[in-house]
Amino acid sequence: MKKWQKIGIGVGGAAILGAIVLFSINQANKGVVTVQTGKVSRQDLVSQVTASGEVKPTTYTNVYAEGFGKITAILVKEGEQVKKGDRLLLQESIQQSADVQAQAAALTSSEAGILSSDANFKATQADLRQRHSDTERTKLDWDRSQGLFKDGLIPKSEFDTRRAAYESAVAAEAASEARVTQLRAEAERSRAQQAQAQAVLTRTRDTLRKTTYTSPINGIISYLPVRVGENVVPGIQNATGSFLMTISDMSVVTAEVKVDETDIINVKNGMDADVTIDAIPGKIFKGKVTEIGSQAVLRSSGLATTQTTASTQEAKDFKVVVTLAAPPANLRPGLSATAKIRTAERKNILSVPIQALAVRTRKELEEAAKLAKGKPDDNVTLAAPPPAAGSDNKKDEIQGVFLVRGKKALFTPVETGISGVTDIEVTSGVQSGDEIVTGSYKALRTLKPESSVKVDNSAPKKQPEQ
Repeated sequence: MKKWQKIGIGVGGAAILGAIVLFSINQANKGVVTVQTGKVSRQDLVSQVTASGEVKPTTYTNVYAEGFGKITAILVKEGEQVKKGDRLLLQESIQQSADVQAQAAALTSSEAGILSSDANFKATQADLRQRHSDTERTKLDWDRSQGLFKDGLIPKSEFDTRRAAYESAVAAEAASEARVTQLRAEAERSRAQQAQAQAVLTRTRDTLRKTTYTSPINGIISYLPVRVGENVVPGIQNATGSFLMTISDMSVVTAEVKVDETDIINVKNGMDADVTIDAIPGKIFKGKVTEIGSQAVLRSSGLATTQTTASTQEAKDFKVVVTLAAPPANLRPGLSATAKIRTAERKNILSVPIQALAVRTRKELEEAAKLAKGKPDDNVTLAAPPPAAGSDNKKDEIQGVFLVRGKKALFTPVETGISGVTDIEVTSGVQSGDEIVTGSYKALRTLKPESSVKVDNSAPKKQPEQ
């Protein structure tokens, strides 16, 4: 046999042997799933709810126009600090000032009328007293003349004169009494007119006062949209008046955030929160939950569910107010903020990565248990909890993790507690140090109970840049 033939035979035999080896390796690895694993460990776990919103003061007020007119002066600037009672804005007040002056003059006239009425009333009372005295005197004369006339001591002419004098005095007294009554009524009318003039003057002064706007609270001018020369109008019925400015008291500042409806059940008043503000990067502000809204708000429109009659399945949020413990002086209303509310905390508990949790139906577990049964070298899938009465095995889902035993992935049901950012508490089903499957996502999604696995915890290779 020639040399080249021997070489050819050798190469051919080596190729056949290599193919046999590759086939054997392929058959051995058939059905083996490459997975990443981790250990069940003990650690401190904090559960938190993250929500976004904006900075808002606890106390603020919107200033609206209280009368018709043109803005003649703006005495403050946006961002300026003001105190309660400080003047903010002036409105045209020519007509209002004229009304006050006219009504003040009318009040002065009414007061003069009262003085005149009182003087006339007192003079008439004095005249009445004089008329009463005259009546008493002429009555005495008349009484005496009656006796004297009977005794024939005075002539009839004198008797008639005294009787006429008495009757005249009675009539004069009656006239004075009527005059007193009349002047008393006039005095009362003058006082009523004075009260009316005083009330009108109070109203006109109030109208004039409303042309000068003052601050109702201590705070800063957080929004000032108007300009000098603009005309403003007051509110009428359901229509609000012209908006002038917003004053915010920044001594107590809150972050008003919207919490998803799936998380709101875990949020309680008094819980601690860490607040970050986009405008102040790198700083965390401590706060506490002080208010939790009881009405759901539609995420798309911001309307409360009671404000819409249409039935909708869109996502909803709840308002939660976090009061900051030490807000910085440079905060402004409306700044974007994010609050991380700590809803629960556990010390030294068993935990697993959240991505390690898998869900399998009871039917899948039962089929895996039947396949594993009778194989002396294999472990049997851990028993699932008993099914609920009337449940469907095809739809009855069980939460658990895949334990690595030898080269097998065994599904074991677990019960969970609070969730952290990356880990979740496990209250039963595993022990500290157990090796569980943590990835990849594709492997966990398709991994079947009792599957053969190959552990590869090496760092993933970087994809070449295109």
